Amino acid sequence: MKKTFLLIMALFAMNLANAAIKLPKVIGDNMVLQRNSNVNLWGEASPNKTVKIKTSWNGKQYSVKSDNDGNWKVAVVTSSEGGPYTIEITDGEKLELKNILLGEVWICSGQSNMEMPVKGFVNQPVENAAKYITEASQYPQIRMFTVERNSIDEAPQKDCKGGEWLTSTPKSVADFSATGYFFGYTLNKMLNIPIGLITTNWGGSTIETWMTKESISSIPGVNMEVISNYKNDNARAQALYNGMINPIKNFTAKGFIWYQGESNRGNYYDYASLMKKMIELWRTEWNDQEMPFYMVQLAPYNYEGAQYRSLPLVIEAQYKAASELKHCDVAATTDIGHPQCIHPSRKLQVGQRLAYLALANDYGIEGLPANSPTYKSLEIKDNKVVLSFNNVNNDNSFCGFSTTGVNSFEGFEIAGEDQVFYPAQANLVWWQNKMEVKSDNVAKPVAVRYGFANFSTANVTTALGLPLVPFRTDNWDIPQNQIFK
Repeated sequence: MKKTFLLIMALFAMNLANAAIKLPKVIGDNMVLQRNSNVNLWGEASPNKTVKIKTSWNGKQYSVKSDNDGNWKVAVVTSSEGGPYTIEITDGEKLELKNILLGEVWICSGQSNMEMPVKGFVNQPVENAAKYITEASQYPQIRMFTVERNSIDEAPQKDCKGGEWLTSTPKSVADFSATGYFFGYTLNKMLNIPIGLITTNWGGSTIETWMTKESISSIPGVNMEVISNYKNDNARAQALYNGMINPIKNFTAKGFIWYQGESNRGNYYDYASLMKKMIELWRTEWNDQEMPFYMVQLAPYNYEGAQYRSLPLVIEAQYKAASELKHCDVAATTDIGHPQCIHPSRKLQVGQRLAYLALANDYGIEGLPANSPTYKSLEIKDNKVVLSFNNVNNDNSFCGFSTTGVNSFEGFEIAGEDQVFYPAQANLVWWQNKMEVKSDNVAKPVAVRYGFANFSTANVTTALGLPLVPFRTDNWDIPQNQIFK
């Protein structure tokens, strides 16, 4: 009799355990949900069990039945920004999520320059980090979630390996992605609404690891031999997609910011196609083909040597991909690189420039320095090339002063039909925001390049502080010995 009673009690305890609601780590206390939207909530319960959800911001109740495996998912309606709110989830027992805000949610991803925390890396500081760490508690509307590293080759994961939503404190801000935080910080200051930031990143990662194998193989002509040689946990195709994207793809968000590409210099020729396909994949997974996607232009760094050109070829691919997609743009960084440090310290400017793009394009804020100047066209006049640019006008004109106080534009090269480039002198046609470029070594010029090297003295900016984007006016094949050592 006693054994029977103990068995019944054990079975009863097991049933209670099975009945307990389990939520993914990305859904929890302190989170921000996308305002004015239908947002997903999901989790596990007992199989074929009714799960009830109540949201405090509007008093609405929802009911959903779990499937044979106990999985459930429901879309709930959110209102305008505000909080804190609660969510009650009931499956026999009640689970309450607290301190929830409604606002804007952004996914932040990439490799080490996205990973670099506000406190910096060893011997690699973030400029003015102490100021923003000290002031962290003044921004309680900023909430942060860091997806724990997880490399999985085959099976897409349902949940993150680790992570939790954190409020803005000196500790949480110090440890969070600097690019991501400064992006959210700028949005919060401009919009005065809650900002939720989910960062999923891994230093040294390739773009292929953030994609599915199927999406990669669907790209015509992509070099699969290069991709098959990736062996590291942060490089193998789809490994980080499975472990660090699939678990959060149900979390409703406004858009993405992306800082990656350094690890793909070896297959720069495929980067534009890979970038476009990854954006398409992520938008499909988030069920919104119009989600904004803003990437960071890779910053100057010596790599194989300052004079080589692997970096500008990736930059060229970044802008090509952005130009061929809607709701996609690039934040320029020509002015913030360092020849010996691959992780630039001026992360505030990176986050701000990403935020300016979002504020101008997605939130209707006018007057911001959002788009950097890009090359538009050329006109050859005798021994000079006259260059015209996009995104310059009387409100965002080129600035003609260097640190020496005189017009001194650097980083230009010019070539004739022999395709040999020489350093060039550049003069501003200030009333037209054009550049006249020439060299005594080139009597009949046909092409100009600017900042088209791993690291150069390129220094052209606008009066509002945005740098001119590296470019070339030619489409000549570049010898491999000029790209890599």
